[in-house]
Amino acid sequence: MRKLLAGLALAAAATLGAGATAAAAPTPPLPVPDGFFSGIAPELTNPAGSLPGSNDFGCRPTAEHPEPVILVHGTAGGQQTNWGKYAPLLANEGYCVFALTYGGVPGAPWPVSAIGGVLPIEQSARQFGDFVDRVLAATGASKVNVVGHSQGTLMPSYYVKFLGGADKVDKYVSLAPLWKGIDTLGAAGLQQLARQAGLDQAQARTAAQVCGSCFQMIAGSDFMHAMNEGGPYVPQVTYTNIMTRYDEAVVPYTSGFVEAPNATNIVVQDGCSLDYAEHAGIAADPIAATYVLNALDPAHPRPVPCFFVPPFTG
Repeated sequence: MRKLLAGLALAAAATLGAGATAAAAPTPPLPVPDGFFSGIAPELTNPAGSLPGSNDFGCRPTAEHPEPVILVHGTAGGQQTNWGKYAPLLANEGYCVFALTYGGVPGAPWPVSAIGGVLPIEQSARQFGDFVDRVLAATGASKVNVVGHSQGTLMPSYYVKFLGGADKVDKYVSLAPLWKGIDTLGAAGLQQLARQAGLDQAQARTAAQVCGSCFQMIAGSDFMHAMNEGGPYVPQVTYTNIMTRYDEAVVPYTSGFVEAPNATNIVVQDGCSLDYAEHAGIAADPIAATYVLNALDPAHPRPVPCFFVPPFTG
């Protein structure tokens, strides 16, 4: 009987030990898809869905990464479509990751509601500010880090410069930034011609109603003049600008190259001539992603690789 009881006790201890081991097993990393368009299809079937790794409002920042990261999409993008690579990548690195869809058409039905960045930037910046406050309240952090793409590199700057966000943002990392505005397909010249012909008001009543932000981003616009008065940066924030020579949307690509003591400018082809990522592709480019990780955690830099990166998909 004593042997039987001892055997049962050992068996129970082994079972409890196995359960404790299973409970302590680390969470497997999220899959990080390759390419700009990978990994987003399942989320697009759910109007309220978020990409894997993002928008866990129960997440608590760690001592290693005390500031949550907010991903800010570009024009016509959204929280579900722009960040298929970055949301799981940053979550796997131990960051609390959040993303929003800003600047969508009010009251639009799904799936149009998933298309953001079309409202005037001032309106989008207010939405972004509300989201920042929500993230800070949920996580208990004092500041956030921003990773933006395209318009998502410019819109948060309006919040930082004009809506009180300077003390709530620490690191500001920009993929395909457009601090000086864009001149794609000669847009700046066409805008000037429209003004000279007195067509700017007609433009505001028509095309600008479809995409109010689009005309604001043109080099030489009133909005861009206001954004660059005194320089595009604020001294409290650390900026990293990551550009590609093959950018077909931000023209010239050097629109994102603005020097300052608190800014680092990176052209990915300067470090790797095999990188052919362009405007969309840079948001999934693994080489650019390494620069982003180093910008978010400069105390622990990792070597930046060099290999062939295709255009469009990254």
